[in-house]
Amino acid sequence: MAAIDLIAQLGSWDGYEVEACWEEQRGEQRWCVVRLRPVADVARECSGCGARCVTIHDSEERRVRDLPIFEFPVELIVPRIRVACPRCGAKLERLGWLEGYSRVTRRLAASVAQLCQAMTVKQVARFYGLAWTTVKRIDHRALQRAVGPIDLDGGVSVIAMDEFAIQKGHRYATVIVEPYRKRVLWVGRGRGRDDVRPFFTLLGDEGCRRLRAAVMDMNASYAEEVRAHCPHAEIIYDLFHVVAKYGREVIDRVRVDEANRLRHDRPARHLVKGSRWLLLRNGNNVTRPDEQVRLRELLAANRALLTVYLLRDDLKALWQYRHAGYAERFWQGWYGRAIRSRIEPLKTFARRLKPYLGGILAHCRWPLGTNLIEGINNRIKVIKRMAYGYRDDAYFFLKIRAAFPGIR
Repeated sequence: MAAIDLIAQLGSWDGYEVEACWEEQRGEQRWCVVRLRPVADVARECSGCGARCVTIHDSEERRVRDLPIFEFPVELIVPRIRVACPRCGAKLERLGWLEGYSRVTRRLAASVAQLCQAMTVKQVARFYGLAWTTVKRIDHRALQRAVGPIDLDGGVSVIAMDEFAIQKGHRYATVIVEPYRKRVLWVGRGRGRDDVRPFFTLLGDEGCRRLRAAVMDMNASYAEEVRAHCPHAEIIYDLFHVVAKYGREVIDRVRVDEANRLRHDRPARHLVKGSRWLLLRNGNNVTRPDEQVRLRELLAANRALLTVYLLRDDLKALWQYRHAGYAERFWQGWYGRAIRSRIEPLKTFARRLKPYLGGILAHCRWPLGTNLIEGINNRIKVIKRMAYGYRDDAYFFLKIRAAFPGIR
């Protein structure tokens, strides 16, 4: 068979040579089997200390998978040698193309890990005819080598924190990012104070003193933990989460109240009730002519919806300021209009937002947001969806860190 002749010539198994090659029919597939033998008069390296040894303690045959050639899976029969090392005793021989107790060669493992970046573990296992657990173990080790242990010694001064859903049933994990380098620093299950505390433990006292700003949503647990470990660091609340909260608690609530008030006027109620996504979208994103006409008619016909819609756009302008004094003056004007509006959901939202004003004004000094981290969260969702979820948190979190190694 041509494939067997080719593999005998191009195998490149250092320290070993081909003794025999043959074809085997296994089910519906033909396999190429290669028996290797040690090259004579070659000193063997001890896997413990790396010393060259001439004395062999014993050897045992092992079957090892290698990269396929053409459509043929390749299996090697390798005599795994234990050398008699003067320093370490009986030790397995060190090979550049095969790890100590692995059942796949290094090049096959590298190919598996590369495919796992674009395919699921199940698909890669089926492609190579390997066990699912073998593929996952190979990919896990490759990720550990690629990203290494969590390193927070690079002078981290600004972080962004956010949560993402990890499982159904309101189960969340927290991701912490260095926004300037676009690097995921840490991922951990949960979103409470105790859950994010390991990050600050890894950061250490010096790292906590170095931290100057933390961008987040209005999660009280994140803010309290940052203040506990880094009291001098400024907390910044970003536009995205505040406006999203406004949409849920004000626009949505007013829309439902107005629809209930108009329950005896069916055409008007239908117009208000079916306008949720139209009202929640930014005005510049309403590009279709029919939607623009519908939005104008809706706002012209309903004073309460017009008020909350316009005040939402005004609230966004607060994040455009770069001078805290001007921003605070703008806030006082917006807050006064909200309180005088006589719209209860809007008044409640304004009162609840007021204690967070310091973190909003901090945006003038630190013009940062969680737009980067929201993009990272979208990528995390894709990673999770591709695999139909992960049962191993450590493996999942390595996948996330490997996807965002940062800009050097």
